[in-house]
Amino acid sequence: MEIKLLGPLEVREEGVYVRIPGEKLRTVIAVLALSPGRPVSRRDLIDELWGEEPPRNAENSLHGHIARLRRVLATRSGKPALRKVIETSPSGYALIGSEIEVDVIRFEKIVRRAESLDDGHLEEAAALLTEAAKLWRGPALMDTGQGDICRMSYSRLQQLWLTASEKLFDIRLQLNQHRLILSELEQMHATYPYHEHFCAQLITALYRTGRQADALDTYNQMCERLAHSLGLDPGRDLQERFHGVLRQDPALL
Repeated sequence: MEIKLLGPLEVREEGVYVRIPGEKLRTVIAVLALSPGRPVSRRDLIDELWGEEPPRNAENSLHGHIARLRRVLATRSGKPALRKVIETSPSGYALIGSEIEVDVIRFEKIVRRAESLDDGHLEEAAALLTEAAKLWRGPALMDTGQGDICRMSYSRLQQLWLTASEKLFDIRLQLNQHRLILSELEQMHATYPYHEHFCAQLITALYRTGRQADALDTYNQMCERLAHSLGLDPGRDLQERFHGVLRQDPALL
């Protein structure tokens, strides 16, 4: 069974899409999938589903949601055996099964492997980070609940995605692939308009492709945006990138 959390929640079993109805059921399977093979306590699941205002019969309600989720997985996949992938234990519930694949787990492993490589393996690191990027389909856990586990996981995964994207662009700039990534950088800068590192990378790519005026204009627009919306000046790295363009610093090439 394949569970995708890096975007709208998807569950697939041997190519069959299993629609999980209702936010609470999607939240339960997402929380279990974030730590496959390890039990999640009933208390944590109740807090995730209902926060500070659980129903008086919260444990029975949770049991009902688990039963319904098992039924959905079995009936909509056409495989009754899928009922058993959610295991009940004295400490709570766990998602079990050697063939369960979760995109979050794979994404984290690939990024960690890429980060472990030194500068002598830039192309291998770029290939790994490109593979990780293909797993990202939008904000993680976007159609689950707003409990602490999902919110904290969203923040962690979003930051990991941004860090991995920064590193991939840095590597591709080191490999002189500025023309190939220019449109991607423009898109990332538009999506994250206050992210200074993407702006600095875009300025570098624009300058290397002979668009010095556009590089300077990108910096000036960023300065205006930061000052107007946040009351901030650009950081040191971005300022140095700007001055490098002004003096046509060979290091930028």
